[in-house]
Amino acid sequence: MVDPADKDRLAKLDERIKELKGADAPTPKIEDHHAQAHLAWRMVIELVAGIVIGFGIGYGLDTVLGTMPIFLVLFVLLGFAAGVRVMMRSVKELQEEVSADAGPNEGN
Repeated sequence: MVDPADKDRLAKLDERIKELKGADAPTPKIEDHHAQAHLAWRMVIELVAGIVIGFGIGYGLDTVLGTMPIFLVLFVLLGFAAGVRVMMRSVKELQEEVSADAGPNEGN
């Protein structure tokens, strides 16, 4: 026969083990099945926003200063570069999140 005190201790130990196993389970940030599409649209919007802002600044300066294509071309290129830079930063953040989620479970 098993002592009731031992049964209680084993039950508590079993609960604690289940709790700790649940804490180690990776929890994805975005559980949505559209997560990849969301990320792709975010990157496209960041790139287009950089180009549009560059276009607006360049067109405004060219209109005010009377030098039509010079600032327009320059700021569109700068806007493109800024958009690409922001996209790369977003990808880096995503890679860090994925590696942080996968890091503890790699040894298992």
